[in-house]
Parts: sequence; C-alpha cells; structure tokens
Amino acid sequence: MSRELLDRSPDLQQLENDGYEVRVVGGCVVVGHVPYVTKDKEVRFGTLAADLTAAGDMAIKPASHVGLFAGEEPCDATGRPLTAVVIGSVDRQILDAPERWWQFSSKPTPDGYPDYYELFTAYIAILGGHAQAIDPTATARTFRPVVGEPEDIFQFRNTATSRAGVEAATNTLRLDAVAIIGLGGTGGYILDFLAKTPIRSIHLWDGDAFLQHNAFRSPGAASVEQLHERPTKVGYLAEQYSRMHRGIVTHPAPMTSETLTELNNMAFVFIAIDDSAAKTPILDHLEEQQIPFIDVGMGIEQTDEKALTGLVRTTLSTDRPGSRERARANISTTGNDDAGQYGTNIQIAELNAFNAALAVIQFKRTLGFYIDLDNHDSSTFALDSNRILNTGPMESSE
Repeated sequence: MSRELLDRSPDLQQLENDGYEVRVVGGCVVVGHVPYVTKDKEVRFGTLAADLTAAGDMAIKPASHVGLFAGEEPCDATGRPLTAVVIGSVDRQILDAPERWWQFSSKPTPDGYPDYYELFTAYIAILGGHAQAIDPTATARTFRPVVGEPEDIFQFRNTATSRAGVEAATNTLRLDAVAIIGLGGTGGYILDFLAKTPIRSIHLWDGDAFLQHNAFRSPGAASVEQLHERPTKVGYLAEQYSRMHRGIVTHPAPMTSETLTELNNMAFVFIAIDDSAAKTPILDHLEEQQIPFIDVGMGIEQTDEKALTGLVRTTLSTDRPGSRERARANISTTGNDDAGQYGTNIQIAELNAFNAALAVIQFKRTLGFYIDLDNHDSSTFALDSNRILNTGPMESSE
C-alpha cells in the first residue's frame, strides 16, 4: 500500500482512522473484513473495492459510484438477495487471483459520492446492517493493522488498468528484467511504451550522447539547457522516465562481446541499433542463452519526387520451432539498416514511434497480453502502399 497515498488522502485516512482495513491494491481502494449475510442466513466476511481515481499521490472524488464486492451473493437478514443494490457481477483480478465481484449501485445523488469515505461507509452500512440483525457484534471496524502490497514499480498508482478491468492481462507483463540495446529514436519510444508496464527493471544500453538531432526523433521535448549539458542518451531518457517508473537502469556504453553476459538475466531483449554488423555477437549470445528478443530496423530513402519511401521492420526471435531461423533470415547483419535518408533526415519521429509500437505489440502478443492467433514472427510495413506484410509459421499474409 502507498503510505503517501493514504497520508495525503483525507477520506482514505479517515477510513483507516475509523478502524477499517483499507489498502490500495492494483489501482483499487480495498476494504477487507466486511460483514454480510449469505443465502443460508449466515454472517460471513468479504471484501469491498472501488476503482481508484487519483491526482498524483492523492485520491480525489470517485469517478464512479459503483462498488465491487468479493464473497458469496450478498443477502438480507432473511436470506433474500440484495437485488435493490446488486446490479450484476464481473470477473476481475484485483487481489491475488481472478475472482467474481458483485457490482453494487446505490447512488445517493446525481453526482455520486463526494469521496471514498462516503462510498465505502454507505455500502458497508447496507451489508453490515443485515449482518448485525443476526449478529450484533459483526463489524468491519477491526482496527487491525493491514499488511500492505509489495512496493509498486510506479512512482504513482496505475489507475488505467483498474478502470479498464484488465488486471489479469496486465499481470502477464510482470517480468523481472527487460533490456533495450540502442536508445536512438526507435529505442527511446520502446522505452516510452515499456515504462507504462509493470516490468520490474528496464535496462538501457547505449554509449552515445544525446545531441540536438536526437531531440527531433525521440519521445518528449528536450530543452536547450539539457542539450547544452550533452547528457548520454540513457541518462537523458532515464531522467525523464524515472519520474514514472522506479526500475530504469542505465548502462552508458555500447553492448560489446565483453558485456554480453550482462544480458543473461534478461527475460526479453529489444535490439534497436543501426550498426548491422554489431548485431551478430548479440544475436549469437541471445540464441545461446535461449532469451527471446525483437530486432527493429528501418530503411528509408528519398525518391526522385523528393518524397520519402521505405520499409519499417519488426522481427521476433523465440525458441518456438523455426523462429530463430526465420529471424536470422529477416535480420541484416551486414551493411547498415539505416540506409538512405534515415541517417540524415530527422523528420521521421512518427516512423520511429510506429516501429517501436509494432515491436511492443509483438512483445505483448508473445506474453499473452494480446491474442496471438497466427504466431507470426516478423512484420514489414511498406510506406508507399501503407501495408503490413506478416511472415511466420503460417503463409505470408497482409
């Protein structure tokens, strides 16, 4: 549980001070040991929850008046279901495992509840009133200490996941360590997307300085003062994204044969470097260590009409049958992926971002966050036709 969130939210602090077992779990406010009545007219204890609406490290007015309850179907003192307030059920993974949660709807005013204290005490009164008719000692105010959740990897609560109800899918992304090799334009956007996931640590490898041209194809907006300081790419990006994610780890050096063993503990690796020849030892090592990876690359050139054209490629390599071989066939290890205008024309940030988005989508498909029906390994986007060609174990398709 976030101590700061409780201390800076008067409504949550009041719940705690009144003896309720309140905590914050996965973007939800949760109160445990709430008495209720089952259909057999037995008094039991369940859990109430509500999606957290926050501004930074402070809870604000709940966006919804709907509450969630984990337990058997709640009933009144005679064993009849509370159909007046229970509007259905939904499967959510708020606590340790997916559970069925009953949805409560009791709206006191058109504007809903002013804060979480009013929301929780209203629903606790509805449930507990029937329970106390059977057992007058039944109470949610236990004044017992609450064991908090493990320290969150984010600097502030991820309420987007709970609001969408996709906790189970998000949990597939809880890897211990992921690496990004190369923090130019595409690598920077890969970091931008990964920084919004619950990966425990994100390791950044790049030995270059963050210069003026980098600012025009990297995420965010650098200031003149920052450019004057000539920070490393990994240092500059880590400073930006550590404001959100606690696990950014910098390695201000290129990946070499002497440092390859530092990848051994990675659950996944992204390769976003434009020196194709330098990829060979990295690919060899990752294959030897059976570490899945994605390599990205672009080839952009200027036509006679002065317009830009080219390809944006994303290639996945895993231990699935044939995947390593197909990846090697798609990844160039000679010459330079950044042929033509990519090395000089800086106005292609949208292609960097698109390349990164394709890579992270493929990464999430591999982990089960997104449905993966065809197990394609590689995708190539053609700028001139606006088409994506997918290749893999199935026949090539668009």
